Amino acid sequence: MNVLVAYATRHGATRGIAERIGEVLRQRGLETSVENVEHIRDVDEYDAFVVGSAAYMGRWLKEANAFARRHRSILSDKPTWLFSSGPVGTDTVDAKGNDVRVAATPKDFAELRDALHPRGEHIFWGAYDPDATPVGLAEAIGQRILGMIPAARDALPSGDFRDWPEIDAWAGLIATQLADERTVGAAR
Repeated sequence: MNVLVAYATRHGATRGIAERIGEVLRQRGLETSVENVEHIRDVDEYDAFVVGSAAYMGRWLKEANAFARRHRSILSDKPTWLFSSGPVGTDTVDAKGNDVRVAATPKDFAELRDALHPRGEHIFWGAYDPDATPVGLAEAIGQRILGMIPAARDALPSGDFRDWPEIDAWAGLIATQLADERTVGAAR
């Protein structure tokens, strides 16, 4: 079984998650490619997909959405899983008692659920470096504004909050489901 782990990232944290998923799938015997969605042209050779993106302001990155739309017919016809990275910090609930990861679910997932019928979705903790070079005009403006307000600079917790055992476990579940499908297919 040939699996594509496709990702969109802004500062590299989502790429790290995608690479880890790919590593676990390979360890479990699946032929796996890990690629940035901007470099993928043809998906016909793949049997299954894991597609992920960083989320900003409640949305997946536009290139991830474009990839999903462009390859919708194939992704909806084959086993597909979706993931997102984005929430940062150690608090699992916000000040109002809401689950931080549920609140961080990209708005795009509702549309993608209907279009792609994914086998599963997961929201992973991300990483934030306030000193990283901004990507894009909106991020540059936002960083400049935050830099002028000392209290605002610390509003988002900085650090790497990715939970590697959780990522490994989720990728392991995908590998198990694909192995089960292979076994059922071989028995026919």
